[in-house]
Amino acid sequence: MQKVSRLNFIIEAIKSSPLRVNKVFIQKDTKKKKIGEIVNLAKASDTPFLFVPRRTLDNMDRNHQGVIALLSSKEFSSLEPILASSKLPFLVLLDGVEDPQNLGAIIRSAEGAGVDGIVIPERRSVGLTRAVSTVSAGALVHVEIARVKNLARTMDDLKRRGVWLVGAEGGRKEYWYEFDYKLPIGLVLGSEGKGLRPLIRKKCDRVLSIPLLGKITSLNVAAAASVFFYEIVRQRMFMKHE
Repeated sequence: MQKVSRLNFIIEAIKSSPLRVNKVFIQKDTKKKKIGEIVNLAKASDTPFLFVPRRTLDNMDRNHQGVIALLSSKEFSSLEPILASSKLPFLVLLDGVEDPQNLGAIIRSAEGAGVDGIVIPERRSVGLTRAVSTVSAGALVHVEIARVKNLARTMDDLKRRGVWLVGAEGGRKEYWYEFDYKLPIGLVLGSEGKGLRPLIRKKCDRVLSIPLLGKITSLNVAAAASVFFYEIVRQRMFMKHE
C-alpha cells in the first residue's frame, strides 16, 4: 500500500485512477481549497474517505498537508466486466476478511481454481496491500478484485442476475459438496473471528459446512475457501465430460 500526502498527487490519483485509491484520510475542520476539491472528487467517484483528527494524520505522516491517501498496489475492478467475462460466473464474496495473510492466500487459491473475481466491501476489509500481494505469490496480478460500498445490496443484485449465493460456515448439517456448483456461483466467506454477519448469512441461498473431526472447532478462512474452491472445480470439470 502506497501512502501519499501531496495534495496535487492525491487529486490526480482520484481523477485518473479512483479504483486504485483504497481510502483517503482528511483532517477535520480544515478549510483549504484543495482539500475541499479532494472531498468533492472523492464523493463524485465513490472513493472511500474519512474525516479524522489531526493527530491521526500526524501518526501516519508528520509531513502531511491535511490529507493522506492510501493507494493499492493494484487497481480495483468494477463488478460489471467481471460478470460479463463469463457465461458461468464463479465469484468469491468476502465478508470482513481483515487479515492480509488470509486475503493473500485466498487470492492465490482463487487464481488456481479459475475464479472470475473476488468482491470485497469498502469497510471491514483489508485493502490490496503489499503484504497481500506478497502472500498471493503473484496471483494478485491475475485476479480481478471488485470493491463495493454495500455487500448485502451487491448480493441482492447478483441474485437478480441469476447468481446463486453459497455461504460457508461451521456447524451446519449440510456439507460443502451438497450443492450443484454447475450454476453461476458466488461463494460467501466470513471474517476470521465472527464468520458471516447475520444479514449476509440470511441473504445466502444455502449455507454449508466442512465437518471437523478433531478438537479444533473452526478452519482458517483461507483453508476453508480452498476446500470449497476445488469442489466447484471438480464438479465443473466433470460437467465438461458429460
